Amino acid sequence: MHPARLPPDDLLRDCDETRTKRSGPGGQHRNKVETAVILRHRVSGVSAEASERRSQADNRRVALFRLRLRLALVQREPPEPQPSPLWQSRRRDGRLLISVDHDDYPAMVAEALDRIVANGLDMPAAAAALGISPSQLVRLLEKEPAALGALNRLRGGAGLKPLR
Repeated sequence: MHPARLPPDDLLRDCDETRTKRSGPGGQHRNKVETAVILRHRVSGVSAEASERRSQADNRRVALFRLRLRLALVQREPPEPQPSPLWQSRRRDGRLLISVDHDDYPAMVAEALDRIVANGLDMPAAAAALGISPSQLVRLLEKEPAALGALNRLRGGAGLKPLR
């Protein structure tokens, strides 16, 4: 299973967590208490941090989301033969219903990129395998510029022109 699809507690078990202080807005609480959180995935070495909130728990949640998104962008896994139950639950009449801020978004991006790579960067074939249109597949990745950038780097490495 792709690490971006792991439940939060399982992914946190595979991470080293560092708490530290960061400067910036937030006043005395932020400057005197270790509210910044840095998560490093031990297996891949990918890390993410958050320090913009005054609460350490909030920063851990944000850092975990960022870590899941980074893992979705850099790590490829062979896709399952059929779209995952998560993917199927988000698909309605050939459209994907998900916000870029939703906790499931990184897992959806990971599944989409894994399928695209498995289909030799053939967007129509990958979209058909996922039960959506190619434009819906591109829209999913366009919601997060880094996701579209990851796809375009893959395409550039294969000598294909970038999308949008």
